[in-house]
Amino acid sequence: MDSEKELSGKTVLLMAIATGIIVANLNYIQPIEGLIADSFQVSKAAVGVVAMLTQLGYAFGLLFIVPLGDIFNRYHLIQIMLSLSILSLLLAFWAPSLIIFGVASLLVGITSVAPQIIIPYAAYLAPSLHRGKVLGNVLSGLLTGILLSRSVSGLLGSVLSWQYVYLIAAISCTILLGVLHLYLPRDPRQKQHMQYGKVMASLPKLLAKEKHLQGSAINGFCLFGVSNVLWSTLAFYLAHQYHFGSGVAGLLGLLGITGVLFASIIGQMVDKYSPRMTVGLGILFSTLSFVIFTSLGHLFIGLIVGIVLLDLGTQFGQVSNQAIVQSLSLQASSRNNSIFMFSYFLGGSLGTFFGTLAWSNFGWSGVCLVGTIFLVLALLGHLFLKEPEKLQKVS
Repeated sequence: MDSEKELSGKTVLLMAIATGIIVANLNYIQPIEGLIADSFQVSKAAVGVVAMLTQLGYAFGLLFIVPLGDIFNRYHLIQIMLSLSILSLLLAFWAPSLIIFGVASLLVGITSVAPQIIIPYAAYLAPSLHRGKVLGNVLSGLLTGILLSRSVSGLLGSVLSWQYVYLIAAISCTILLGVLHLYLPRDPRQKQHMQYGKVMASLPKLLAKEKHLQGSAINGFCLFGVSNVLWSTLAFYLAHQYHFGSGVAGLLGLLGITGVLFASIIGQMVDKYSPRMTVGLGILFSTLSFVIFTSLGHLFIGLIVGIVLLDLGTQFGQVSNQAIVQSLSLQASSRNNSIFMFSYFLGGSLGTFFGTLAWSNFGWSGVCLVGTIFLVLALLGHLFLKEPEKLQKVS
């Protein structure tokens, strides 16, 4: 396969936009948790559980659906999952009760896994010497989607009923579905003959075999967990500390633009230098952010600086770990990505759960303590399951 012909700059841009639009579905709930709690007349902790369900559903979608990318035609699989995601978003828009909304949120998580099929697809099509750069560009779209989803959701929630956030998301995904049908590259691979049961049975073997996959899974678990500790509680803290509404929580999400701007540079650093170094930088920036949240979180400027550092640390970890995982084996790229991202979003869901629980019982100091625990685990993983000094150049 001629990767240079398969993956043009326009195709990389399309893949980046697609990952951003779809992954946004997972984060719409964060700035509007308070509005949802008021709408259904339930506690903030109950809505926190629903937010956890979205990410937990995504984690299980990653585990059970993403490996299908190593079996089935990725061009068709991406469109099938996007269609199911649209239906789930419409159910969330219509939901008349918290229970139905919780079911819809779980389904939104399960069905919004297309970005994690697109990422190994981009890695497969990319020239091996530029794989880190391509992944950095695609992942910049992923992070942009996360950032804009919080901002759009928070702003819409301040002027419209929160349900319309999900209707607008469904419309956006429907437009994207048409664009992908026309312009997404066809899968050049020959028909795969692996059976689903054998593919699933191979996941534990891959994890046991690949030490670097183990390290990336633990690092992703911790760094995304610590990110969600903040983002699942920020709207509550802003309302408590400053009496700000969902719109401000959404606007603060735009601070993560630093991570977007650095994504391609991080990818180039991984290619040129060492993924172990860039993973270490991710831990360092995330740790500095929680030092600031703990000591200066009562000041608005402290929140701003901490958020910038946290999103930068998350992006360093995400790009570095994706590059490591996609360098292990192109034949098992979807399965390796499935293992990594399952751990990643399992950490995110637990970060959401324990962050919300800590806020409900201990306030901001409890939130900072939970974040610190995740960071200690990340540092231990970095020290004992060492990342590679150089990426393998598989083809």
